Amino acid sequence: MILKGKVYGTAYTFNSVRDVLAKASEDKSGDRLAGISAVTAAERVAAKLVLSELTLEDIYNNPVIPYEKDEVTRVIYDGINTTVYRKYKNMTVGALRETILDHETTGNDLANISRGLTSEIIAAVTKLMSTLDLIVAAQKMRYQAHCNTTIGLPGTLAFRCQPNHPTDNPQGILASIKEGLSYGSGDAVIGVNPVEDNIESYTRVIEVVSEFIDRWQIPTQNCVLAHVTTQIAALEKGAPVHLVFQSLAGTQKANEAFGFTVKTLDDAYELALRQGAASGPNVMYFETGQGSEVSLECHEGVDQQTLESRCYGLARRYKPFMINNVSGFIGPETLYTGKELTRATMEDLVMAKLHALPMGVAQCYTNHMKADQNDQEVANTLSALAGANFFMGIPGGDDVMLSYQDTSFHDNATLREILNLRPCPEFESWLEKMGIMENGRLTKRAGDLSIFND
Repeated sequence: MILKGKVYGTAYTFNSVRDVLAKASEDKSGDRLAGISAVTAAERVAAKLVLSELTLEDIYNNPVIPYEKDEVTRVIYDGINTTVYRKYKNMTVGALRETILDHETTGNDLANISRGLTSEIIAAVTKLMSTLDLIVAAQKMRYQAHCNTTIGLPGTLAFRCQPNHPTDNPQGILASIKEGLSYGSGDAVIGVNPVEDNIESYTRVIEVVSEFIDRWQIPTQNCVLAHVTTQIAALEKGAPVHLVFQSLAGTQKANEAFGFTVKTLDDAYELALRQGAASGPNVMYFETGQGSEVSLECHEGVDQQTLESRCYGLARRYKPFMINNVSGFIGPETLYTGKELTRATMEDLVMAKLHALPMGVAQCYTNHMKADQNDQEVANTLSALAGANFFMGIPGGDDVMLSYQDTSFHDNATLREILNLRPCPEFESWLEKMGIMENGRLTKRAGDLSIFND
């Protein structure tokens, strides 16, 4: 295994596979903050050259965090199909990139190959891809999942209706739900981030959402994004839960800082299958974000893209219905510019798909980043072209509870129209019945909340 490279007559030596992975990453503020990124563009190119010539076995034999030290590593390695891995282990990372991008390689081919790839291998190959490469790769892979409805079907783009409220006021939540539905948003899930994280508040909000869904016979899923332990307690008391949610990180140390372990997720998954209100079989919803481990000082010297990939290695253990990143939500200490946001979004979409996950994305940003609505709209369009399963949908693109910017109901409707994409079929039929949509386009009733008047 050679960890040396030369660019323009200058030799660069890297300490380990972990060091190569970090320095081969595109420039991001989180890696700079952690002191592990390439110092110059030339060093970055040298790292990419070295990485391209490493074999998959080189990376497999050198996990960025040792198996015996970290349970995320153990989940990733224990889930690998060793027969598939052995078939490809002598391939270089550069050759894997060429295989993925080859026009004769199909999505089914990639689904099979992915069973033998560790999360570090998947991170490695995406580091060698340009943005256009990432779009080409992502378009090939489409993964469906079913909770109460089916997400990820060809020709569809779904949305999470996110009706957050700064005081968890039921009427405020319902008003946002109605607005989102009136613009065709909510087929992925109606998912509320609660202000208070306790079983009483959780149960109150989930019952409000559930009763509204039942009353209007909406083909969708509910979710209240409280801590997983709160959701477990509510499930045990009979709350009408469709999807169980948790934010994930790529190290055991960071997940413990989030307040859970793999066993916690195992228990939640088994309970949701046994006592949840959804038809399933996919009953988990995860959110991730490049740089969360840096913010928690739990990155273990690993770059944020590789750690993000490890989140997906953990997520695939639970066959989720939904998974998406919220990298821009974390702030400028992880992604500072719109360019960094767009790059991370596209990397994450491909890495999740190479884990065979039904991936959506949340191209969000905070007002103290050097990013704006134009950057977000570029990332939205590229993600939609690349075949993201779903986006977020919030009133006016401004979350009044979490204080960040995300995709609006209007943005989502626009993307569907210009790219000729449709809602999930069951949800589109419901929209037509309500007079909100006709022939895949919103009617003049879009935005009219009186639709839901008794």
